[in-house]
Amino acid sequence: MKKEFAVIGLGRFGGSICKTLSDQGMEVLAIDIDEEKVNEYANVASHVVVGDSMDEGVLKSLGIRNFDHVIVAIGDNIQASILTTLILKELGVEKITVKAQNDYHAKVLSKIGANFIVHPERDMGRRIANNMISNSVLDYLELSEEHSIVELVASKRMAGNTLIELDIRAKYGINIVAIKRDRDIIVSPQASETIQEGDVLIVIGADADINRFESKFASA
Repeated sequence: MKKEFAVIGLGRFGGSICKTLSDQGMEVLAIDIDEEKVNEYANVASHVVVGDSMDEGVLKSLGIRNFDHVIVAIGDNIQASILTTLILKELGVEKITVKAQNDYHAKVLSKIGANFIVHPERDMGRRIANNMISNSVLDYLELSEEHSIVELVASKRMAGNTLIELDIRAKYGINIVAIKRDRDIIVSPQASETIQEGDVLIVIGADADINRFESKFASA
């Protein structure tokens, strides 16, 4: 059964979510107060609506509480973002993801019941910075202030060793949860798995531990 999403705010962030969900075959309702932006997504989303999300009557008339997930992607108007989230909670929407402009905004959203809070600009900045620091870092996803999932390219120094020989978990406190090898992906690799040069290791753990591991092995 297709999930139904509503995206409120069709700036770069909301628009990209709307397009990606639609490309994945999901039912998407796109809402924005700007008619020009709504018209841009008329052939992308399943349904588009010009409306003010701070108007409870508008959201009620759209049956917003029946959507599986509502994404509040309102741009710079923090007041509109907060009031929209509050109305969605009061209407009984089960899953709400909200774009936060800053830490204060995020704190307020958390207090009023947003289920998921994202900082797209901050998170993208961190990903780009991590990619620039090391040639071996392909991608970076922050899980918390101190923990991340990182994609690292296996170096010559690692090649030919099994996971048990490298003893990564005991020495570094991190886990290799998967290995990408050409077009294949090995999920939860066995301790006997031999690393090949150029393998992409998907590593999870504390940032400090990942950095120790990366400086020892992956960039060599």
